[in-house]
Amino acid sequence: MENGTAHSPVTQQQPTGVHLVGSVPLPTAKDVFLQTTKVLPNRLVRIPDGEPAHRQNFVYFQRGIFSSIPQVVQQYDAQFNVVPAPIPTSSDLSALESTIASMPPLETGYDTFALESYETFKQLRADGHIAPHIKFQVSIPTALNVTCLIAEGYQAAMEPHYEAALFRAVKNLEASIPYNDLSIQWDMAAEFAMLEGITWPHFKPFFSPVKEGIIERTVHLADSVDSDIECGFHLCYGDIAHRHFVDPKDMGKLVEMATAIMKGSKRDITFIQMPVPKDRTDDEYFAPLKELELGNTELYLGVVHYNDLEGTKERIAAASKTGKKFGVATECGMGRTPPDHLESILEISAEVTKPYDR
Repeated sequence: MENGTAHSPVTQQQPTGVHLVGSVPLPTAKDVFLQTTKVLPNRLVRIPDGEPAHRQNFVYFQRGIFSSIPQVVQQYDAQFNVVPAPIPTSSDLSALESTIASMPPLETGYDTFALESYETFKQLRADGHIAPHIKFQVSIPTALNVTCLIAEGYQAAMEPHYEAALFRAVKNLEASIPYNDLSIQWDMAAEFAMLEGITWPHFKPFFSPVKEGIIERTVHLADSVDSDIECGFHLCYGDIAHRHFVDPKDMGKLVEMATAIMKGSKRDITFIQMPVPKDRTDDEYFAPLKELELGNTELYLGVVHYNDLEGTKERIAAASKTGKKFGVATECGMGRTPPDHLESILEISAEVTKPYDR
């Protein structure tokens, strides 16, 4: 650790707190709660369950909820390229609506899994392992991330049914977890592929205009969460094979979307998390951040990268020139991160931040 003196740039620019995006490469929720609180003392105000087991690969497990209507599920080859399928006719879509009307409503499982983990969270808190002020974070993908897994031609028909399932999950969480314990995070990834014009493997928009359609959908999701419950957003440029859909030119589109959400929503947005590529320590990448009006919204920047303490400090120094207060995070969830990288990521996160003043 470098010597932190009163005139040290690191001390002057030291962010406050750490945000865990969602998935964590540990086997159980209990492991996540215990290890993160141990290595990040007084750095957390909310903790996710780490999305263990089959949930580690983001939304891919959601394909299973469409098992009774397999014709709508997108198919892939070994290289993850889309296997072309016939575009449904109007009669195919009519038959689909009849099938959906006769079957039980779709269940995403996000509420079920969260409520199981919340029981562990409560017990560990009662045992003194989790501080009383820390909230239980539930990370949920926006509907667009799952409709990307629906075959072309069926997406517009399936979107309202899937969105309704997400809303039911959120309402079940609100009814089952005390408001002062709960924090909802919406994960936006497919949206940025669409905004950047990336269609591989499955990001071709099925609506127009694209930007306006994304904003409308995202604000609707924010407003679906009770205004007395924390609601935040993870903005993402993807992590397919540990690569972005496309490397962002700068933070321009991230700032644009964050601004649209905060201005468009009827409720307060508690936090926004944004990615920072490992090789971006330049002022140009962070420059659009100067235009972001946060108000009371917390900002977390994904500056932390494995085994890169000095690079993390450089990214923090560059971001600090914008004058924005922020905490740190990784770029994306860590579900596909090698487990032996986790210790380095958490230790760097602790070293470059100061604790919350509570």
